[in-house]
Amino acid sequence: MLSDRRTFLAGAAALGLAACGGAGKGGRTKLVLGDQVHLLQSKAEAAGTLNNLPYDIEWAEFVGAAPLLEALNAGAVDTAIAGDLPVVLAAAAGAQLKIVAGALSSTRDIGILVPPGSPIRSVAGLAGHRVIVSSARGSISHYLLLEALKEAKLDRRKVDIGFMLPNDAAAAFAAGRIDAWATFGTYQIAAQERGARLLRDGQGINTGLGLLAVSQTALDDPAKRAALRDIVSRLKQASIWAQANTEAYTRIFAKQTKMDPKLAALVVKSQNPLLIAPDAAVVKPLQRVVDRFYADGELPAHVNVASIVDPGIFPA
Repeated sequence: MLSDRRTFLAGAAALGLAACGGAGKGGRTKLVLGDQVHLLQSKAEAAGTLNNLPYDIEWAEFVGAAPLLEALNAGAVDTAIAGDLPVVLAAAAGAQLKIVAGALSSTRDIGILVPPGSPIRSVAGLAGHRVIVSSARGSISHYLLLEALKEAKLDRRKVDIGFMLPNDAAAAFAAGRIDAWATFGTYQIAAQERGARLLRDGQGINTGLGLLAVSQTALDDPAKRAALRDIVSRLKQASIWAQANTEAYTRIFAKQTKMDPKLAALVVKSQNPLLIAPDAAVVKPLQRVVDRFYADGELPAHVNVASIVDPGIFPA
């Protein structure tokens, strides 16, 4: 258990160093906003909600939740958007952060995949096979895999479980170097478009929650706290706009990510949630998952979800 804490904190330290987010131009407050697959940035830019900011922002793009949350812990970013369990794992490992907003997507956006020609036809059929999880221990995909193995009455020790960042795992999966892949979102959609077969998705297992986390250091800085209130309000408005203008948003998202327009449309269709307050609708389902994951020995410490929520940033 303690090794998980040390691994996370060592990774955070290795990132480097000083925060990228010092003062902005002319001494203005500056926020560094951590993102994955440009989901937040493209939405806010498409909606035009970042105009006339009274502070400076910098976007920092990451390929997975684990390195993004390590960056948050190291002070390299002020905010991080990630799945529910990676945020909790970071908190359990000692990262000083708070959840300031949530987002609810379909639980079909998390899945265990096998290549199109695979003889594996069910989760029970994973026995004796190599399964790669993206992006790290404690990810939403890891939780799906462990719960799906329980559901199939398959001892996890009979499955060779490994971990890779999504981009690396996608390449290994496409090259036929792994038997199965537990992944999510854009990576899952892209693989299925190329013929990958779904064994089990997250329905009935995962919460579908995404979380916007903020470093405690940023929250304790009065100027940054005021800027965070403003940016979260703008991100909320962007999410409302994107749901009402999916075609316009899809065009911007495809351009920003250089993604095939057809694939971008599928991603937007499945991953275009409203930003919501971190209230009981977020805390209660997340606490149930946290309790179960901790009982499985996958969290280095138990987390009271309500204790890592700051409700004062989300707009009323």
